[in-house]
Amino acid sequence: MINRTNLLQESYKQTKYQLVGHGKRDIKVLKEAFQNIEDHLESDLYGKGRVIEDFQAKMAAFLGKESAVFFPSGTMAQQIGLRIWCDEKGLNKVAYHPLSHLEIHEEDGLKELHNIKTVLLADKSRVIELEDVMKMEEGIACLLLELPQREIGGQLPDIEALKEISIHCRKQGIKLHLDGARLLEVLPYYEKSAADICNLFDSIYMSFYKGVGGIAGAILAGDSQFIEKSKVWKRRYGGDLISLYPYILSAEYYFDRRAHKMQQYYEDAQELAQLYNSCDYISTLPQVPVSNMFHVHIPQGKEELESILIEVQQKTGIGITNHLRETGKSSCYYEVSLGDCYREVPKESLKEAIKQLDILMKKRVQSNKN
Repeated sequence: MINRTNLLQESYKQTKYQLVGHGKRDIKVLKEAFQNIEDHLESDLYGKGRVIEDFQAKMAAFLGKESAVFFPSGTMAQQIGLRIWCDEKGLNKVAYHPLSHLEIHEEDGLKELHNIKTVLLADKSRVIELEDVMKMEEGIACLLLELPQREIGGQLPDIEALKEISIHCRKQGIKLHLDGARLLEVLPYYEKSAADICNLFDSIYMSFYKGVGGIAGAILAGDSQFIEKSKVWKRRYGGDLISLYPYILSAEYYFDRRAHKMQQYYEDAQELAQLYNSCDYISTLPQVPVSNMFHVHIPQGKEELESILIEVQQKTGIGITNHLRETGKSSCYYEVSLGDCYREVPKESLKEAIKQLDILMKKRVQSNKN
């Protein structure tokens, strides 16, 4: 049996240009981050040392919080943050969206490792609103909001809704945690600084490999007492590696290189989404992106759509996607997350690729009707 997914991936790899991301994740990414580092710079040692402490202070200031700690992974950081808030309140229960990363990608780590129960708010198609929080019948220690909500195309609540949820949580003694893996990407839409957004939350997690394209790593930020507790849990989790400086140095390098380019990525996403939405059988979610991310929905079966995409990618040399997700027997979508690569694509070549996709979709739909 032919593995169509591998064929799609291979056709994507062989294209001259790719629409999404910052480029290949190869050793060059690490070498570039290290090219100007002085040889005598000392590494960190079990969470101590200038290289880690300076970066943590820099991130705390950027996020407008008292303190911050660097983690090797966001999964570790968020589970620890929620555990601390549950211990503080003496209530092992948190709430988040049904498609939260903790619910669908972490093998129930929060539940299995910490015995924390979860309340799922809102339905799978939309973001959490104030009404969802106010309707909760069960008491919770912490509410987690993901900005943007990745699994539904990067949708966002408006700023007033965020403020209302923050005020309500503080009145009710509920801690508010931000899954800000892609926090930088939402700042252009809100027209706010990171500190302005983070001021609404008690704790924040931000990734250094998603938006900015670092090697790995995350930051957890909050007040000093919260961060000191998180350092203890980091040690318990085995997160205090003898040295984390390869991750820290690459995180800082790519943060400095790309954090200020989020407006560009946001505008590019709106431009690309408009091209997709000009096609007869293609639509984006959201229709107008609110960050650099959106989903492309196409009413076609997975195998048939893979064939179409492979043909377009081979004909045009434009890498559209390397992965499809089924939403039904005759419908699929793929995720778009724009970075540096997009502006390297010649505009006429891009338009031709989308045009070819549109033409082949029309032919397939007509063929199915006949």
